[in-house]
Amino acid sequence: MTIDQIEAAAARLSGKARKTPLLSSPFLDEIAGRRVLVKAECLQHTGSFKFRGGWSALSALAPEARARGVIAYSSGNHAQGVALAARMLDAPAVILMPSDAPAPKIANTRALGAEVVTYDRATGDRDAIGAELAEARGLTLVRPFDDPQVIAGQASCGLEIAAQAADEGIAAAEVLVPCGGGGLTSGVALALEARAPGFRVRPVEPEGFDDVARSLTSGRIETNTRRAGSLCDAIQTPAPGALTFPVMARLCGPGIAVTEDEALRAMAAAFERLKIVLEPGGAVALAAALYHPEAVAGEAVIAIGTGGNVSTETFRMALDRHGEAA
Repeated sequence: MTIDQIEAAAARLSGKARKTPLLSSPFLDEIAGRRVLVKAECLQHTGSFKFRGGWSALSALAPEARARGVIAYSSGNHAQGVALAARMLDAPAVILMPSDAPAPKIANTRALGAEVVTYDRATGDRDAIGAELAEARGLTLVRPFDDPQVIAGQASCGLEIAAQAADEGIAAAEVLVPCGGGGLTSGVALALEARAPGFRVRPVEPEGFDDVARSLTSGRIETNTRRAGSLCDAIQTPAPGALTFPVMARLCGPGIAVTEDEALRAMAAAFERLKIVLEPGGAVALAAALYHPEAVAGEAVIAIGTGGNVSTETFRMALDRHGEAA
């Protein structure tokens, strides 16, 4: 993966993806004890950064491959990103989703025109199921993170961070990224290596699903014993990717794990202080910035708010527990 590939993906995304804002609040700065900026990818098309990778991958396909269609597997955000990109490019899309994915994510994916096939996250092997469907139907598999074009598309977020931080006068910072398989984390790290070398990326995960943090510590790919059961459904992947892990091992600092309650608390803080909606998995980086200040170095921290596709019930729970006290 090179900066030229990343910039080529960014060029294809120009005019298609939104340039999301870098937000701040003195109230959040006070909680964290340093300057906090939030890259609001929850305001991206389909409510998450995943549109970037979906468009990058589909727009790079040969026309005949696009016409046959694509398949993706996802708990919801990659699903919606690929589904929208497919609709915009007039390509058929089949999305393999866990049966326990939030109902709004399944409904939204169908509403975008994709065919949804469900499986049991706890017992099913999504890689095997996806490969079988792709072979049977002649579809191109667009992986959620272990795909060069997906990584290049997600990296466009890093290019934006570099430019926006420079406008804010920030030359050095830790960039906290909610991390599942590592597509966004590795992409942003590659972009910042080239465009903002004073920045260091830190993956953030929910407790109990900290495979990336443990992998970075051990130097080899570690897996999670649990495959389901976290409120942070968007980032509860089994293990880091074969493509993403070497990049993270080379460029990222140690991982940080946060509790579900801290994620809910960060959701309330984001809503009250920044007026944005984050889902639990999309809020873990902000949770680390606010509630684990000892784990972060420097005078400024940038947290990516990766997604806002949250059910009304879960969002209400966050506000009921932590509203006005976040």
